[in-house]
Amino acid sequence: MSRLDEPLAKLVGDRTAKVLAKSLDLATLGDLLRHYPRRYAERGRLTELSRLEVDEHITVMAEIAKVTNRQFRNRRGNLLEVVVTDGRGQLKLTFFNQAWRERELRPGLRGLFAGKVARFRDEFQLNQPDYQLMNAEEDDGTAELFAGALIPVYPAAASMPSWKIAQCVRVALDTLGEVGDPLPPELLAKRGMPGLRQALDWIHKPNTWAEVEAARDRLKWDEAFVLQIALAQRRQAARTQTAVPRTARPGGILDAFDARLPFTLTEGQVEVGEQLEADLAAEHPMHRLLQGEVGAGKTLIALRAMLTVVDAGGQAAMLAPTEVLAQQHHRSIVEMLGPLAEGPGVLGGSEAGTKIALLTGSMGTPARRQTLLDLVTGEAGIVIGTHALIEDKVKFHDLGLVVVDEQHRFGVEQRDALRGKAERPPHLLVMTATPIPRTVAMTVFGDLETSVLAQLPSGRSPIATHVVPAVEKPNFFDRAWERVREEVGKGHQAYVVCPRIGDDLDDPKAKKKAAKAKKKAADDLPPEAYLDDPDDIGADGDDGGAAEKRPPLAVLDVAKALETGPLKGLRVGILHGRLTPDAKDDIMRRFSAGEVDVLVATTVIEVGVNVPNATVMVIMDAERFGVSQLHQLRGRVGRGSAPGLCLLVTDMPSATSARERLDAVAATLDGFELSRIDLEQRREGDVLGDAQSGSRSSLRMLAVVRDEDVIVAAREEAAEIIAADPQLTRHPELRSALGSLLDEERAEYLDKG
Repeated sequence: MSRLDEPLAKLVGDRTAKVLAKSLDLATLGDLLRHYPRRYAERGRLTELSRLEVDEHITVMAEIAKVTNRQFRNRRGNLLEVVVTDGRGQLKLTFFNQAWRERELRPGLRGLFAGKVARFRDEFQLNQPDYQLMNAEEDDGTAELFAGALIPVYPAAASMPSWKIAQCVRVALDTLGEVGDPLPPELLAKRGMPGLRQALDWIHKPNTWAEVEAARDRLKWDEAFVLQIALAQRRQAARTQTAVPRTARPGGILDAFDARLPFTLTEGQVEVGEQLEADLAAEHPMHRLLQGEVGAGKTLIALRAMLTVVDAGGQAAMLAPTEVLAQQHHRSIVEMLGPLAEGPGVLGGSEAGTKIALLTGSMGTPARRQTLLDLVTGEAGIVIGTHALIEDKVKFHDLGLVVVDEQHRFGVEQRDALRGKAERPPHLLVMTATPIPRTVAMTVFGDLETSVLAQLPSGRSPIATHVVPAVEKPNFFDRAWERVREEVGKGHQAYVVCPRIGDDLDDPKAKKKAAKAKKKAADDLPPEAYLDDPDDIGADGDDGGAAEKRPPLAVLDVAKALETGPLKGLRVGILHGRLTPDAKDDIMRRFSAGEVDVLVATTVIEVGVNVPNATVMVIMDAERFGVSQLHQLRGRVGRGSAPGLCLLVTDMPSATSARERLDAVAATLDGFELSRIDLEQRREGDVLGDAQSGSRSSLRMLAVVRDEDVIVAAREEAAEIIAADPQLTRHPELRSALGSLLDEERAEYLDKG
């Protein structure tokens, strides 16, 4: 076993190891040493306090400016307030019934202060924070931590502040010795990079900024190169798989469909169609990602690929994330195909046609039984369905192509279950309008062949997007509903999107969840908020934010308020996931037919819903949605000849990260640019695991967007090594590093891709 794979308990003891595992997910020596500093504080300089955010766990270096100890007026106890500053901003520290700390927290002293940022009376503060003064003389080596020119500040937790992590890291480095280096010596020499042991010393105990940069460059290469080795091995293994080539026959269903189209394909659609045609005709499985703006014609391209497979005697399956979307796809594909949507021998059908089946979880038994029969006999050449497609009872006659729409809504296991229903590896096409972080990451890493549809078909209208600060400018909020009425007055329709359904307190699970959320909100309040009498601390009536945090707005509540308020007299409909499938289908049909003016819905309308007459969308609590989701939602308007309007309603004040995110969405209609913003904010997710995005990334130093040049260079180097040494027999340290990166679960995940 490599030294880096040793459990932390051997190094720091069971108690500290348990805290590190629970709070920061660090289990081995390697995990600890790859928990890199977030930033560095220079001795003699103070940490900037001007960009703190509420609820953030922080560690700051600052100087004590003022200390005040006050007795409560109407009860026993005292409040110690300490103001620290960096010379530009200030932060208040509060301690309850700990007057003894006044003896050590003296003005003029500097230290590290850690805690969760709260806000009270327009002031940032830390309640009961941990701290370590710079002049502390302790026997555990803490003082030595501050002897260097640069002080590492680590991503921390309430139970494990930055300086405690630094202590553990120093112990680890002092006992580490030499470690195997995954990068070949010739590559280190070629790139002028330090060895791994040196890089670990420089990243955790730097003397200069030059050492920090050299260590970062080296460690980025570790992550990029080892992952590229894994992907290069996978690409090589994929070349050994065989698939049934699928080529459209002259005069078949694809030619008949193209002849029916009332418009000419765009240049981009023709180009992507030719790429898919070549992939489907190959003897190796297609594994392609089709990225395209909302409304760029991805469904049309996918349908032509499915018809190609049908022409070749095979079947195609399209997996959709929701019943609403599956039904929408089925309905639109049947309409586009016309008589081609029925097999030969059916009254009104076409000799070149094939049956288009639908399979969802809520279908009645007779209809479900018929669909299953059509699939196993090959009567249905194309099936559109939800997760019901991956059930064990579903069998195909000859599954040749799997199309996954809005692929980020599915896990790898679900996609693999559907692909596993083919006797030989089927071709795979995954589609997305706005790639989520993991998709962008895998695309940049070169694991997927990529096609892009950037050109919108003629007839699509522009969409204007505006942020509506409901609290800061209530007149803007009133104007939003006036705009809805104006659009309806022109004969158009509108969407109103809310984060949740509502009326859920009758549900025991929801009730328990709400109680838990309320308790958490209370736990996040400053201690002052619990004082019965505000005069206890000389308050002027401010409750310190003790009012319960407002829950997300709900469809049922908003619809009722609109019907009796600003949209009174308009025909308001409701759509959400708790409705029966028949009710969902009914409301969508009525909305499509113009019988409903305003549809108040959850994100069930996020993808695939196509009502060209809908021109305006109001998204409530917009800050609660991700960048990609907001872009998807607004793509439901502007689908006809009239311009679209999307209004992002928020309570968030300006100069917050939430408002910056909304401003970014309002500033561009470029889904690919937004995906990069999304990636920078949410990270890549674990590119070799099941976390679709967020902090579980296996990438600690590498950032996919910023370090794309490193990734490309690493890919070239990895390809050369795998071509010459596929099993890494001449590179044992690299093989060991790959084994650490790819445990059994992740290796299986990567194989399924």
